This record gives sequence, structure tokens and C-alpha cells, in this order.
Amino acid sequence: MKISIASDHAGFKLKEAVKEKLQADGYEVFDRGVFDESSVDYPDYGVLAARDVADGISEKAVMICGSGIGMSIVANKIRGVRCALCTSTIMAEMSRLHNDANALAMGERYTDPELAIEILDVWLKTEFEGGRHQRRVEKIAKLGDY
Repeated sequence: MKISIASDHAGFKLKEAVKEKLQADGYEVFDRGVFDESSVDYPDYGVLAARDVADGISEKAVMICGSGIGMSIVANKIRGVRCALCTSTIMAEMSRLHNDANALAMGERYTDPELAIEILDVWLKTEFEGGRHQRRVEKIAKLGDY
């Protein structure tokens, strides 16, 4: 599976840990930056990973900033991207089961690396449940038409 990853300066260290885990697990990772802790604007990097998903370059994206909020907002502006900000494994599981989230946002300031890896593992291993949830995901997709 191909996964794009991005962060701002406040999420750089966690992005590097997540990237290392993904690569160790055999995922093909597209790192869209940042590449150090110099101050940047998170939309400039989050949009790159989100567009990768929308354009079919990657199947999923992981985006990290200080809180995760900014990256999730950026990602959800891109048509076809359903980004969930997850702070627990149950949130990660539900985001996949019911919402078919194809992007995961996390915050380095509020999620320690061990928990972030657990969230990531659950998110990647959980399949979309479909059924009644498919209809709802389709309704979300149509909202971009307004």
C-alpha cells in the first residue's frame, strides 16, 4: 500500500517516527515534508498529502501537526478525502469502520509516540464496514457539489 505523509514543524518528530514504522511494516511512503523543525505553514504540506489521496497517487495519508486540528481541516477541504483526527485507538477504529477515512490526522503535542503507533496500526488494519455506512459516505462525497 502507498501512503503519503506530511507534517509541519510541530509534528516533525512524530512524522519521522510514524514514517519509520510504516517503512518497517513494508508500506511505500511518500514523504511530502517537512524535513526539519524550521517554522512553516501547515496548509502548504498537508495539502500535498491530501492531494496524493485525491489523485490516486497514494491510498491513504497521515498528517501530523501540533494538535492535528489544522491538518485535518486542510485535508477535508480536498474533494474525495475523508480525514479523521484521532486521539485514541477507538476513534481510529470507528473512523475506518463507519467513515472509511482515507486520511489520519494526529497531534504531536497531545499524542505520545507509542499511542500514535497504536492508533496508526488500528487505523491501517481496520476495514470499512460498508452496509448502511456506505450510503452515508456517499452523501458526504456529494457535499462537495454545493
